[in-house]
Amino acid sequence: MELGIGMFGDNHYNNDGTPQAPGQRLQELIEEIKLMDEVGLDFFGIGEHHRPDYAVSAPEIILAAAATVTKNIKLGSAVSVLSSSDPVKLYQSFATIDLLSNGRAELMAGRGSFIESYPLFGYRLEDYDELFEEKLELLLKINKENPVTWKGKHRAALKNQQVLPRAVNDHLNIWVAVGGTPESVLRAGRYGLPVIFAIIGGNPAQFKPLFDYYKKVYNHFEHAINNFQVGVHMHAFFGDDSQQTADEYYPIYSSQMNRVGSSRGWPPYQQQQYDMGRGKNGHLIIGDADEAIDKILQLQELFGLTRFSAHMDVGGPSHASLMKSIEIYGTKIAPKVREALNKG
Repeated sequence: MELGIGMFGDNHYNNDGTPQAPGQRLQELIEEIKLMDEVGLDFFGIGEHHRPDYAVSAPEIILAAAATVTKNIKLGSAVSVLSSSDPVKLYQSFATIDLLSNGRAELMAGRGSFIESYPLFGYRLEDYDELFEEKLELLLKINKENPVTWKGKHRAALKNQQVLPRAVNDHLNIWVAVGGTPESVLRAGRYGLPVIFAIIGGNPAQFKPLFDYYKKVYNHFEHAINNFQVGVHMHAFFGDDSQQTADEYYPIYSSQMNRVGSSRGWPPYQQQQYDMGRGKNGHLIIGDADEAIDKILQLQELFGLTRFSAHMDVGGPSHASLMKSIEIYGTKIAPKVREALNKG
């Protein structure tokens, strides 16, 4: 199982309620990715957002910068909002990262959890599903064929058009991120794409039917089982002392939940939700190394995971605390998880 980190580039908020300068956050982010590589984590993913509480709107630029200071770690988006992007340009950007990094690039396509990109780039929310389906079809076609001939509804047609540059070995690793809808699972299984489930609430066991459905669809369409990949993306943060880590992180985490919730009509985030999430059957992996090891292994046994992604910067914790969390993950948690799985 691959062990890595996903981030959204959350801005740290100062005591007066203002976010830190985005340039500072971006520079810190590159340092954090460099450390992930040094401690032996398998992959890093960065999200795309167009809001003041996030510093990253163009994941491919962050990943290109990271390619120059890392050697082994896979570098991908988490996610690229495909519905409001041009698949041709998106492929070209990630193929370029793949060439810069000697084949370490990944593109994770999703519809995104926010809607700002749709009006920003001139798309209609009414076309939400149709846009994603059409653009995913084109992206996959570009990845398989060159030159490309294609015709759709929401983009100009392509007729015997070359898309350059090409990724290493003329193949780019493309994942699909899904929430909790069977339709998204069906689409990923039909195409035989690696899939990652965002489990950011409730009991993870509730997702088991969707994992089973994905594998059923994947097998139905007779995709190669040795290419089967499935992962989870979950909020996580690590420290030396479990309760101290949880206590210090709570105000940061709850503030971000309330920032997001204020635009969605959510009630104020409560300590009880946080404590339940940190419990054995909860969706949060926040605490010390031993707790994290147990919970990650429990998830792997439940779902048959090939990938675990720790979403580690929710709310914008300080750079120093993020570096500490990354170090603990890479030097204490990951080795023990790998050891346990190898014994199994």
